[in-house]
Amino acid sequence: MTGNETRQFLNMCLSLSAERDREALLSQILDTAMDLAQCDAGTLYLLEDDGLHFCRMVTRSQGVKQGGHASPITLPPVPLEEKYVCSWVAIHRETINVADVRTDTHFDFTGSLRYDEMTGYRTQSMMVVPMTNDRGDLIGVAQLINALDQEGKTIPFDPEIELLVSAISSQAAISLTNMMYSEQVRDLLDSLVGALSAAIDQRSPYNANHSRNMARYGEAFLNWMDETDHPWRFDPDKRRTFLMSVWLHDVGKLVVPLEVMDKETRLGPALAEIRHRFTAMALLDRIALLEGRIDQTEKDRRAADRADALAFIEKTERAGFLPDDSLARVDELAARTYTDEKGETRPWLTREEHTCLSVRKGTLTADERAVMESHVVVTGRILDQVTFPKLYAQVPQWAAGHHELLNGKGYPDHLTAPDIPKEVRLLTILDVFDALTARDRPYKPPMPTEKALSILHSMVDEGGVDGELLALFEASRAWETIPETHTHREEAPA
Repeated sequence: MTGNETRQFLNMCLSLSAERDREALLSQILDTAMDLAQCDAGTLYLLEDDGLHFCRMVTRSQGVKQGGHASPITLPPVPLEEKYVCSWVAIHRETINVADVRTDTHFDFTGSLRYDEMTGYRTQSMMVVPMTNDRGDLIGVAQLINALDQEGKTIPFDPEIELLVSAISSQAAISLTNMMYSEQVRDLLDSLVGALSAAIDQRSPYNANHSRNMARYGEAFLNWMDETDHPWRFDPDKRRTFLMSVWLHDVGKLVVPLEVMDKETRLGPALAEIRHRFTAMALLDRIALLEGRIDQTEKDRRAADRADALAFIEKTERAGFLPDDSLARVDELAARTYTDEKGETRPWLTREEHTCLSVRKGTLTADERAVMESHVVVTGRILDQVTFPKLYAQVPQWAAGHHELLNGKGYPDHLTAPDIPKEVRLLTILDVFDALTARDRPYKPPMPTEKALSILHSMVDEGGVDGELLALFEASRAWETIPETHTHREEAPA
């Protein structure tokens, strides 16, 4: 080889090693082998259980390029039988160089000749090379057709080129194997995501739908960014990293008690205790009436008072927001007492019940909210235990940061804008939007899209949410990819 030929060969090897798109790599393998062998046509086969499958077919003189998503090849696979030259090469893993297929008596070339009849082409010389990786595993076969001289005439393949073509085929097989390993790692991570999502789903179907909806919003938004050619676009690796962060952002809720995570009302089971207590108070009044300590009018007044109080409690425990007068009424009821059957003074509401009913917004007390908010810390701890490949090294940080706000009022680390990546800012918008509009939450009705966006805009005004990203999210209308199906249950992604 001359110095120029050596450089060309090395550049070919580097180019194959650098390609990361499988479909592009398969096309490049055949093109590279044809360039190196200086031939007019070629076929690339990949080995599967039932034979050699046609992967790429190229005939440069006729402008033919088949294979891949745009032009799939529908020919049946070649059986692994020694009468076919490509199969013989696959079985014995040796290169075959045929000067003229029409005079060769070793192999059955009726398929090639039939193709010639259909297309008007004339197959003559052929070199068939096995593609084996560094472990000796056969990946496929490269079949090169019609070597050309300087004047473009068909000639036999030079035997001296066999070693170089074999070397480039081996490099191609290694690249395909490495890509396969990379795909296996991605499949492993996807399986992990699916397993964790399924585990959450088993505990609480609400959070599983939440992550699924967010992933759909996120993917629709990223698609829109690509379609509009926006400068802030994600390459395939970054896209997978972001969407994986979305799927895993709530994995810490695996350790949050269900009585907190799925708390539907302020009181929860405690309401039954209050009702039981009020029933006991009614029985005590009946005894007091029979013993003459109170009259019927007083008994009726007390009963009406308790009924009014209980109706208020039942309404309050499900209210979305409590104004000051409602909170004052809760305090007044908590201050009331009665005398039990032992003559001891008891409160109408216990301290814990008073605390629960005094929650101004939502259903969680301060202590319960702290437990719920701890899920982001647990998310970080869980994901830090996973050895993510370098490409996905940001997943733990992005997933665990979705409750941080630009003004430092988020949690758990109270980060401010300079320390919050744009990807986390986007994840926060998706999280808040779905939390507001979800139709399957046990503790609140869904919020209309316009109102949810209005709340997000108020968060922008407060300095908590990225206004530029929110504007892009609104323009994308990513939520329209999810019809009225928030309550549908589906399998987690594999």
